Amino acid sequence: MRYLTRQFAIGALRRGRGIEQFLGGIQLGGEAAIQWVAISPMDGQYRVSLHTVQDPDDDEFGDLPNLMSLDPVDQEYVGEGRELGASQDEAEAIALAERSTTAQPDRWVNNAVAGDEYMDFVRSRRDTAGAHGEQDQSRS
Repeated sequence: MRYLTRQFAIGALRRGRGIEQFLGGIQLGGEAAIQWVAISPMDGQYRVSLHTVQDPDDDEFGDLPNLMSLDPVDQEYVGEGRELGASQDEAEAIALAERSTTAQPDRWVNNAVAGDEYMDFVRSRRDTAGAHGEQDQSRS
């Protein structure tokens, strides 16, 4: 995965391009879910949004905004996510996202790339489950 340096992330936002970061899987009300945070240029500022959607466990589906939202705030405007805040400054928007979520400074990607990370997440989860199954069989 090619992550953006802080300078490139700020540059992408200045050019009117969004950035995002896949945050991983969570359990929400007993249901498997995934989350990602996005920063999108909007109306002269940068909107920070958190997306919580159903985890389809599909390593061939990376179009995350089209997954079913599990956040009631997002259900009216599918794909918009829960707004965490906004800033007129690119660096402050990134800092806001990192303070408000588990986002890491060195894991930002261009808009629509978090889906690739989700697919890798599913594959690694399956590889880990398969390795545990093989270990269990070798013990019997």
